[in-house]
Amino acid sequence: MKRLLVVDDDARLRRVLQILAQKIGLACVAVSRAEEALAAFRAERSDLVITDLKMPGKDGIEFLRELRAIDTDVPVIILTAYGTVATAVEAMKLGAVDYLQKPFDVDALELIVRRALDHSRTRLEHRFLREQAKGTQRFGEMIGSAPTMLPIFDLIQQVAPTRSTVLITGETGTGKELVARAIHELSPRKDKLFVPLNCTAIPADLLESELFGHVRGAFSGAQSDRVGKFQAADEGTLFLDEIGDMDVQLQAKLLRVLQEGVIEPLGTNRRVTVDVRIVSSTNRDLEQAMREGKFREDLYFRLNVFHVKLPPLRERTEDIPALADAFLAGFARDLGKPTLRLAPATTSVLQGYGWPGNVRELRNLMERAAVLCKSDSVDASLIRPFLPGEPGPARTSLHLDTALAHLERQMIVEALHTSGDNKLAAAKLLGIGERTLWTKLKKHGL
Repeated sequence: MKRLLVVDDDARLRRVLQILAQKIGLACVAVSRAEEALAAFRAERSDLVITDLKMPGKDGIEFLRELRAIDTDVPVIILTAYGTVATAVEAMKLGAVDYLQKPFDVDALELIVRRALDHSRTRLEHRFLREQAKGTQRFGEMIGSAPTMLPIFDLIQQVAPTRSTVLITGETGTGKELVARAIHELSPRKDKLFVPLNCTAIPADLLESELFGHVRGAFSGAQSDRVGKFQAADEGTLFLDEIGDMDVQLQAKLLRVLQEGVIEPLGTNRRVTVDVRIVSSTNRDLEQAMREGKFREDLYFRLNVFHVKLPPLRERTEDIPALADAFLAGFARDLGKPTLRLAPATTSVLQGYGWPGNVRELRNLMERAAVLCKSDSVDASLIRPFLPGEPGPARTSLHLDTALAHLERQMIVEALHTSGDNKLAAAKLLGIGERTLWTKLKKHGL
């Protein structure tokens, strides 16, 4: 339940605002002085603040300045008497979202309150989307007519409208996030945020803060409050990518949130209720991880209400021409080139390749082809040099860097195959760190 903080020395007005909050469905804390309000806000953050300008002790302007030092985003509505409108305008410059002159119409205030809450949610979404815009790209539309994919599409359509958790498994690059997005877009939550979080890409000591948020001073380097992914995804969908890599201790905290629907940002005892649908994914064998004590059995059954297992691209080769054409069309459009097509021999080469990097590897290859192609047809000779094991054109010169890069890619592909796509095991086989391996996977389009 969202929380309203009211600051006014008029007891009758406080009572009116408490009744209004109850009508709207807000929890309400009402106090008479700014000092009490600041203490209450520090103890438990509110989603909206309504404050009078003229109060004993600190006035509304002083209160707003100190509030902004604690939280820069919480929306504030100013109540002002006749003759203090200029001061109200000053408050707006300090970040108040609206003001209302006393005596006011309750219906007008209700409208302002609802608008302020929407404004707060919109600011949170815009901030999150700005961060997302800096992130990695995703695949295009889901494409596939292979027999292995049709049951998956049916399951997605059945599961999407529910609140059930979904676990998506499959090798790296098979399109697990794309399935998660499809579930979100087909759900009643589609108008709210889809928030992805890669549990492998974030160091274990920072992942808890990413999930639950923190307040200023919660740990070294926490210089301001930060909203976690659970709050960002409130009423929407949180996608936990590579959940199998999450630390066991953090798994216990995640389980508690899934059971109770309540989070506690780091550095505070404040409990925040969230309504989030969880979709998770992994390329690991979670049943094996449970036997080894690396994944909690109770969390596994909480996440795995429905299971979507994605086949590798080598088991759905019928879909390769359609996928490749879709990727080529998108890249050609971005590059301002005419429509590109695959030559028949090129299609045969693509369907005969093993695709250890799956759909992601195909997408990256089509990007290279779109950039390098000098006609409207992508010939096999253009793509063969990028496929390990495929014969390339005759060499006219030797280039050590190119040869080393090709060898490195082959060794990574072999290590991934030997380890069953287990990144940690593959890194150990190669004698490098897991983070270094992830960097090289991105470099080689795997």
